[in-house]
Amino acid sequence: MLDVDYGTFPFVTSSNTTIGGVCTGLGVPPSAIETPIGIMKAYTTRVGEGPFPTNLEGTPIGEQLQQVGHEYGATTGRKRKCGWLDLNVIKYANRINGFSSLNITKLDVLSGIPDIEVATHYTLDGKKLDG
Repeated sequence: MLDVDYGTFPFVTSSNTTIGGVCTGLGVPPSAIETPIGIMKAYTTRVGEGPFPTNLEGTPIGEQLQQVGHEYGATTGRKRKCGWLDLNVIKYANRINGFSSLNITKLDVLSGIPDIEVATHYTLDGKKLDG
């Protein structure tokens, strides 16, 4: 959701974070990419502003994720806001990037949390929105 072209503009980074960014940023031809693999954290993070439906900022679990996961902005050093994994974002990323498998990082950060939640859909005016 931080991609300059496909993210939640204006709350994005200044680069391409999609698989297309590999081609433009590194000079890798598209034909050289045989098996795209999605890489994601076991929870969601965000620095700065922008939509964040699963935000746990200011809650004990949000603080635990931030501290245990060492979640600070690489450039600014600001604390990253942490929230539950948003499966809608994963589905969107898959539509754009076409990965066939996922590498899930930071699963260990969830250790000790008794009930782990994930976002499966959004609601608007009381109606379920499918992603």
